[in-house]
Amino acid sequence: MNRMTKVPGKPHNRVVKLLSVDPGNYDDAPREGIRRILEEVTGRKIPKNAVETQDIEWIRMGTTIATNALLERKGERMAFVTTRGFLDVLEIGNQARPDIFDLAIKKPELLYDRVVEINERVQIINNYNHKDMEMPSNVVEGVTGEKVVVLQAVDVEEVKRKLEEVYNEGIRSIAVALLHSYTFKDHEHQIGDIAKAIGFTQISLSSELMPMVRLVPRGQTACVDAYLTPLIKKYLQGFTSGFDSNIDKVNISFMMSDGGLCPMQSFNGFRSIVSGPAGGVVGYAMTTWNPDTHQPIIGFDMGGTSTDVSRYAGTYEHVFDTQIAGVTIQAPQLDINTVAAGGGSCLKFSNGLFLAGPESSGAHPGPTCYRKGGPLSITDANLLLGRLLPEFFPKIFGKTEDQGLDLQATQDAFHNLTQEINAYYGSHSDKDHRPLSVDEVACGFLRVANETMCRPIRSLTEAKGYDSSTHILSCFGGAGGQHACAIARQLGMKTVFIHRYAGILSAYGLGLADLVVETQEPWAQVYTAQNLQGILLKVEELKTRAAHRLREQSNAPHILIHHEVFLNLRYEGTDTAMMTLQSNDSDFEATFVREYKREYGFILQGRRIVVDDLRVRAVGTLGKITLHNIGKKDTATPQTYALTYFEGLGRHKTPVYTLETLGAGSTLEGPCIIIDKTSTIIVEKDCRAQVSEYGDIYIQVGEQAPTSVSTALNVIQLSVFSHRFMSIAEQMGRTLQRTAVSTNIKERLDFSCALFGPSGDLVANAPHLPVHLGAMQDAVRWQIRHLGDTWKENEVLLSNHPAAGGSHLPDMTVITPVYRDGKPVFYVASRGHHADIGGISPGSMPPFSKSLVEEGAAIQSFKLVKDGSFQEEGVTQLLMAPGKLPSHVSEHPISGTRILPDNISDLKAQVAANQKGVTLVGELIHHYGLEVVHAYMHHVQTNAETAVRDMLKSLSESHNLKEVDTLTAQDYMDDGSVIALRLTIDRRDGSAIFDFTGTEQEVLGNTNAPRAVTMSAVIYSLRCLVKKSIPLNQGCLNPITVLIPEGTFLCPHPTAAVVGGNVLTSQRVTDVILSALRASAQSQGCMNNFTFGDETIGYYETIAGGAGAGPTWDGAHATQVHMTNTRITDAEILERRYPVLLREFAVRRGSGGVGRHCGGDGAIREVEFLKNNFSLGILSERRVFAPRGMDGGADAQKGKNILIRADGRMINLGSKNSVKVHRGDRIRILTPGGGGCGSP
Repeated sequence: MNRMTKVPGKPHNRVVKLLSVDPGNYDDAPREGIRRILEEVTGRKIPKNAVETQDIEWIRMGTTIATNALLERKGERMAFVTTRGFLDVLEIGNQARPDIFDLAIKKPELLYDRVVEINERVQIINNYNHKDMEMPSNVVEGVTGEKVVVLQAVDVEEVKRKLEEVYNEGIRSIAVALLHSYTFKDHEHQIGDIAKAIGFTQISLSSELMPMVRLVPRGQTACVDAYLTPLIKKYLQGFTSGFDSNIDKVNISFMMSDGGLCPMQSFNGFRSIVSGPAGGVVGYAMTTWNPDTHQPIIGFDMGGTSTDVSRYAGTYEHVFDTQIAGVTIQAPQLDINTVAAGGGSCLKFSNGLFLAGPESSGAHPGPTCYRKGGPLSITDANLLLGRLLPEFFPKIFGKTEDQGLDLQATQDAFHNLTQEINAYYGSHSDKDHRPLSVDEVACGFLRVANETMCRPIRSLTEAKGYDSSTHILSCFGGAGGQHACAIARQLGMKTVFIHRYAGILSAYGLGLADLVVETQEPWAQVYTAQNLQGILLKVEELKTRAAHRLREQSNAPHILIHHEVFLNLRYEGTDTAMMTLQSNDSDFEATFVREYKREYGFILQGRRIVVDDLRVRAVGTLGKITLHNIGKKDTATPQTYALTYFEGLGRHKTPVYTLETLGAGSTLEGPCIIIDKTSTIIVEKDCRAQVSEYGDIYIQVGEQAPTSVSTALNVIQLSVFSHRFMSIAEQMGRTLQRTAVSTNIKERLDFSCALFGPSGDLVANAPHLPVHLGAMQDAVRWQIRHLGDTWKENEVLLSNHPAAGGSHLPDMTVITPVYRDGKPVFYVASRGHHADIGGISPGSMPPFSKSLVEEGAAIQSFKLVKDGSFQEEGVTQLLMAPGKLPSHVSEHPISGTRILPDNISDLKAQVAANQKGVTLVGELIHHYGLEVVHAYMHHVQTNAETAVRDMLKSLSESHNLKEVDTLTAQDYMDDGSVIALRLTIDRRDGSAIFDFTGTEQEVLGNTNAPRAVTMSAVIYSLRCLVKKSIPLNQGCLNPITVLIPEGTFLCPHPTAAVVGGNVLTSQRVTDVILSALRASAQSQGCMNNFTFGDETIGYYETIAGGAGAGPTWDGAHATQVHMTNTRITDAEILERRYPVLLREFAVRRGSGGVGRHCGGDGAIREVEFLKNNFSLGILSERRVFAPRGMDGGADAQKGKNILIRADGRMINLGSKNSVKVHRGDRIRILTPGGGGCGSP
């Protein structure tokens, strides 16, 4: 823990470092730090539990208490109060699972002890649900201006009775989040008043904490506040109790998550989560930013367990949905991205790859060199290479806590690891290859760690349309200086800035921070000149309110205050809102359009702009820490020399300087080392460091010559290239998400991006959506065969036809070749789900399609970009073509696409994503050369192949199979069609044959699945069983032979209907594969595709269900499983935009199969329609045959789709149906559970 003190009249700030927890020596580390500095400055002896305050003007603190309590789930016992029907809304969340390849799905532990459902309900009136109807009499106006119907008022006696039950259980803290309380607060206030009268000591109302639309994050935020605020209050009471009686006169403030200070009395749970890291952001922003040059900055804070990266360009960048410890918090927080790579990150060699993190050695036991038997970590690699010098490190280790770092233990551990790596190296490469040295291995791990840390920086910049290379890298944290030059060089940055107090910049930033008060109110108006007048009047009211609160909190009536005004704006019909800062001329629209185009690459012509929120940030300037000039010194003398290892130089006699002996103007040529009291700085070769007048260090990073790498396998380069290939696919995905228009791609994340070799073999597939894994390579190969030499440079292909490697028609695949010297050397491709491409029903997911033509536009091969020009006219004709088909081809009317502008925009986004991939591949080739990149393409594929072969050998042994043995499994679709699998594993070479002979013939329906879908299921299942991070590429399939007889519904005729194959059959095939391998019981086996709409509006979602249990785990409840991981639309967004009421969304308790390990329960989703003549569609499975248990575990319950007419009549819709619904009708969807595992 760092403590910094400004002593008036003294030239230097005082710094003390303490352990965060040391109960043997002190009760509270911050107070102890203050006491020690006071003793040092005053010369007086000060007791530990009665610290004098006469010499203290102010105390500013950041804390990780709340974060740690959230991570460790050690907050206050609390209850969650919500609207009836939404008992499990926070447990379900957005229904996505955190790790798509982990069969033992781990959902975060819930914060609340119990949930209280209140029988209250309101409805938002939108453009659809009361059209052509008389307005109800019980209508009120919400805070946003929206009309609200009170369907069910609060029953005061019911609330009192239920809350008294909670109180009698010993719970004193509650969180309240009711549906639509962001605009209609009355019901929450009623409940809050009742709770206060009962005696609850912490009442967190979501409508007061953060009144923004979306129930789930607002509810989770309220829970976080109720969970943590009592803990913070107890801590503050304990902290202040150790001072004398005048502590109340000291101005004590805390850093909030948004980078502003608040008085101790106002510090609460949900705004405290990133309090510690926020101080570092303020520190580098205030010390690095130059208002004359406006050069943007990347903050790089490398600590012991993780690294935080952030960006500053004159204003703090905030986000309003942050996920921490599995909980989404809806509050303004600094946009800080964290990667699990810090000084304590564990170093491992697995499946031929160097891995740094995500596991950490922590403070205990710590790295190997800490003398506690800990694992090798990044700190050990720096120590071994002479980048950390034991003589300059505190001697606080060993049993007696007076020994230095243990270099010998580190050397011994690296020696053993190097032997393991060379043994692997020798068995997987030519025998005459030179083995790696211990230094090379340690340096290799640092290279991999650096690449890991570069990825979030690329994400932070590239995902928002910025170029990383144009930024300054402001480096701080205890470990950051050792990696700064290498990180900057990899990202193309020219300047590194390291502050004089870089090792404690988070503490220093507290001394530079301002007091901040934020006020925010939801709004719901179209942005027009007329409405702007009312908006600005409301803004003035918010400014007055914020300024009043700030003056009260500061106890300084004349404090200098300035305001930052934001409107949260979005295009109508989209979910992507941007906090838009007020410009000098208050033209929010111009600012929004400019920023939207920069971040997303386009603007939506003709769409209205909607105001979602008004936000005012009042900033009061307080006294600040100031730096003093250190004095000029012309010469710099090394204190010593170290034999340090540098890549390309080997061990090099390196001068070592101490920062305190350097003066302003000192210039140091790299390689050299600069030592400070709290950090070590490595100045790499061809870099130059210069000391500023305040003792800060500027490093000019020189150009690095192209890396000379052999084509022969090098395990270090293998790990680096594995990162680089995957990074290309990831950055393509970020570009696609950033530039797409549709909710399916931008919000539900229904897309994938991948890189392919010159023959179409998969090189890297970012793990976006499982059903796309490995499927696109069939599409790429088909186009290569089909077009041959007629596919020219700068031509981009579009395809979605199942016969051409497609999955189902809404998944449009865009493919771009990467040319060098007139030849295609790589291909990049993106596949995205388009919300409509025509066909017989809105959404292009018809439950009853019987042929491909009924499902929409089918495109085998179309040159979407030709001669550098986007072929909009041609693709428009293709997308509208289904509507021109003769009537005899179907008994239903067939339409062309119903959302052509969105199709065109999303296709352009896919082209842009591919172009990003082309650029990145080109940069990689420029740096290493084509021959080397191709060589490592093959090495990475071979590495994945080896991992799969080893897994199959291990699987064969663990199942006690013969050397060559066969496993079998089969299952039935709801129509009775059989999926049959004979899986033969050959342990001799680690190969397997997936033989689907016995699977039944093509069906007259849409559950036929193209071959690519089955291939996706195979590669997904194998990746789950490997249980280690390996690249997803062709190598995974090289040991595999897949036999699918033509004419079966897993290899149907090119004209067969397939829309259900991608979303239903894929799940069933996966269950069959995992059943054969006895990996887990069957999961829900379905995606529960639900659509509704008419000629004016359409909606599509997939609904979660139960996950199958396994040999060591229970199945997860109400989650997406296997081949999908798309998110659900929040209840408030759904009701705000569509003519429906979501009556219930809950876990279907008891629907999972019982067993030693129980299967996960399915979900209940009940929707009421508020519009006449609506088309409802349901496309589902497991309504006839239940998900099976394993090893004696019970089967789960089947799903059910029930239509409830307005008059109460109930109709079973079966697994697939389409029906007209009218106002007051409901559909109740009960999704299947997961099977149990093992006898109970």
